[in-house]
Amino acid sequence: MKQRRQKSNINIRQLFDQETWTFTYLIFSNESKKSVLIDPVLEKISRDLTLVKRLGLSLVGVLETHVHADHITAADEIRTRTSTKIYYGSKTGVKGSDILLNDGDQIQLGDHSITAIHTPGHTEGCTTYFIDDKLFTGDTLFIGGTGRTDFQGGSASDTFESCRNKLFSYPDSTLIYPAHNYEGLTVSTVGEERRWNPNVGDGITKQEFIDNEYNKDRLYPRRLDVAVPANMKCGSIS
Repeated sequence: MKQRRQKSNINIRQLFDQETWTFTYLIFSNESKKSVLIDPVLEKISRDLTLVKRLGLSLVGVLETHVHADHITAADEIRTRTSTKIYYGSKTGVKGSDILLNDGDQIQLGDHSITAIHTPGHTEGCTTYFIDDKLFTGDTLFIGGTGRTDFQGGSASDTFESCRNKLFSYPDSTLIYPAHNYEGLTVSTVGEERRWNPNVGDGITKQEFIDNEYNKDRLYPRRLDVAVPANMKCGSIS
């Protein structure tokens, strides 16, 4: 269901891990100074927490878009250091998350709210987060692409439905912030992806997308065997 755009004073910082081409997002309210991190990378924990402190923010949550296969999340270590809560989608099957989110659940960020949107496809448990006029799409929808669907319970059919029926139901001006980009791009819009995304944009049928996904031959992520078991425990490597 479409969410009415909130009139807010929300700010973001887009952070980057060059080794895995992963975007981490720090979202915060300028009024309350409450903040959350989306998809933090373990090796970048000092950078991220230093920025939180420098900006005078109170970290109230770590939000994961899915169980990552290319890096270990910093969620568990951040919780150890700050006592903040960890949020995952309820379909992920992870152990140790403080809060499991269902479709439509909301997370309070001061006077503002973040809405969890279940967007399966890359994995069964993928979650997109919406606040103000921004969608943080994880590996469901990329700028000019979509996340792979050939492992971790992925489904090309689900990805198509998540993009077309959920994400593309938002206004064209809604900003898209993905979990990865490999070409130096940082942000898109729903309107741009609807028109020009070669995987799920206008003019592409569901069957065409499924066939294209089936015919792709890709290597598995280099850290798959380490990252997934750790991330099924919120990043715990003990």
